Amino acid sequence: MIRLIKNTFHREPDVKKKLIEFIDQTDRLSFGPQCEEFEKKFSEYQGRKHSIFVNSGSSANLALIQALINQGILQKGDKVGFSALTWATNVMPLVQLGLEPVPIDVELDTLNVSSRKLESILEKTEIKALFITNLLGFCDDMDVIKAICDREEIILIEDNCESLGTVYKGQKLGNFGLASTFSFYVGHHLSTIEGGMICTDDNHFADALRMVRAHGWDRNVDSQKQGELRDKHSIDDFYARYSFYSLAYNLRPTEINGFLGSIQVPYIDEIVNTRRDNFLEFAEIYNNTGKYLPIRHEHIDLISNFAVPVVCKTVEDRDDLIRACEGKVEIRPIVGGDITGQPFFKELGVGWESPNAALVHRQGLYFGNNQDLTREEIREIKEIFK
Repeated sequence: MIRLIKNTFHREPDVKKKLIEFIDQTDRLSFGPQCEEFEKKFSEYQGRKHSIFVNSGSSANLALIQALINQGILQKGDKVGFSALTWATNVMPLVQLGLEPVPIDVELDTLNVSSRKLESILEKTEIKALFITNLLGFCDDMDVIKAICDREEIILIEDNCESLGTVYKGQKLGNFGLASTFSFYVGHHLSTIEGGMICTDDNHFADALRMVRAHGWDRNVDSQKQGELRDKHSIDDFYARYSFYSLAYNLRPTEINGFLGSIQVPYIDEIVNTRRDNFLEFAEIYNNTGKYLPIRHEHIDLISNFAVPVVCKTVEDRDDLIRACEGKVEIRPIVGGDITGQPFFKELGVGWESPNAALVHRQGLYFGNNQDLTREEIREIKEIFK
């Protein structure tokens, strides 16, 4: 069986050895310098001023939305657009925090929201923010989407948990909006076992995210911000470390997670390039059979995904493919599928339809793309899907 993932970490034997040495020698395992070092290195890689490390990609989404509300950028009751084809915890924070989720359908040839789909929604309703998912290493016309958001004063934020390293028109995905989220769960490009990151260039927003991550206190913001908060609320030194200024959680990762992230950052380009090369080889299957819908990717400079999607033209073809993969290749539905069809979302009674996302949900699946695949495994996967 060719698994979705083969190893917990890139270069796993070496990483495990270094992890054992770190745990044996360190005197601290709670959030500290290793996490901060990972944040610094990831910011340098991604090309953003601030990276805020949290305990999962889902927590990153939650922290991002909470910080937008804490800063007054969003108000409860505001409508927020989101990609209908996504993961559940991209949408759940919108509901949990009192916002109105507005699903936006995707294009079948990119599996992502396009400017055309966004404009179609804007003809029906206003939205205050767009939480776009860069699904499985792909995107549509992100430059045009950003231009629309700028024109309409829509806050653009990105869920980039599945697309670390993808470059569109010279710019990395995750760098188009105010902020973006990343996941370092096992199986994603870079693994810290569990972990997530929020990236932004906005200094004030970064401080708000750090406070959301840890109880709403000011310990992780700079001294000037601390002074402003303490003066505003008349907090003396005795109470300063145990004063809570904004709605928040405990979303902190551990030093183990930080260490794992920090020592693997130098491998990101190697990981991304291997996944790109794998994908370009797998992409032949879209053109060599009449049973799949084509997925367009030529507009993307560098495509980096952790799984390769296939959308069959019929449910029967998909069922045949599932049988062909049984016991040979691990496959799954395409991410969370059509979120508007998920039980939790239907209970909201929102009433929006996303026919393309629904089709992908019914007729799609994906198989793993990782840097540890052998030539023989790539050949076997291509043979089954062709």
